[in-house]
Amino acid sequence: MDADTFRKLPQDELARWVRANGPQVCVFPINGTRRWFMLEHALNGGDDPLAAYLGAVEQRHIDLYRLFFDHGVHTLLTPAFGPDLLERGDDYLNLSAYGLARVATEPMFLDFYREYGVRVRFYGDYRKYFDPTPHAYLSDLFDDLAQQTLHHDRHRLFIGLFANDPAETVAALAVQYHAEHGRVPDRRALVELYYGEYVAPVDLFVGFDRFAAFDMPLLALGGEDLYFTVSPSPYLTGSQLREIFADHLFTRRADETDYGELSPGDWALMRSFYQANQDYTIGVGARQPRGSYWFPLPQVKLPPGFGPTREDEES
Repeated sequence: MDADTFRKLPQDELARWVRANGPQVCVFPINGTRRWFMLEHALNGGDDPLAAYLGAVEQRHIDLYRLFFDHGVHTLLTPAFGPDLLERGDDYLNLSAYGLARVATEPMFLDFYREYGVRVRFYGDYRKYFDPTPHAYLSDLFDDLAQQTLHHDRHRLFIGLFANDPAETVAALAVQYHAEHGRVPDRRALVELYYGEYVAPVDLFVGFDRFAAFDMPLLALGGEDLYFTVSPSPYLTGSQLREIFADHLFTRRADETDYGELSPGDWALMRSFYQANQDYTIGVGARQPRGSYWFPLPQVKLPPGFGPTREDEES
């Protein structure tokens, strides 16, 4: 099997290949939903824009969960909110809390969890942030959903809330563990305490917008592959995810180059590539139009004879 053959596999065979490489742990924060909604739905009008927004976003979240699970992903972490949520005003907080309650109670979500055998858990310091607010009831809803889906064993969905700085929480869990067991917890024990069950290190992170990987405490060990979409997360397609997995499983997993076996021509081609790109940096972007949003700038030039290019692979 090679990357090109993998890309052309039928969906079920591709998923089997992904699963055969071990239970894949993927982090996918769904960002840019307001932009996506405004561009794809808001211009259609309607008497109740709030209901339209919730309906469109909730259905798209479920569709995206299906997309990852249908591609063989076993465990999906989706960081949802950080402390900046509290800085956006009461109206946005109230809307977010309402949406989170629906994730735990709305029949369309519950039916999806049953259909796909998804065990759902919430992680992060959400109790610390929600308990002093009128939305303290959310923590009980999250606990109820975790218990309700506890027997599901085909997939796992971890929703992150205020998981940006886990230092104090992890320290408290370690102190509690030592008091109960008389020894310092190892990493596996801490992961189980923090997430409610063991989660293996992250395999890949699929982000959007400015390049930053975040909200995956104790699971980011430096071996995860990082990918960033150019369009907002709700635009993610099956072909795009298929391309990501082709890179993750094949292109990045190629054997380490034995530089002692390179020919003079190989060295010359390598030099031409690095010289063509010595002033370029992946992650540099710009703001357009009128400085309203950030987008990445193209940063790679392929010298003659260097490839194949993506167009070559798709032809």
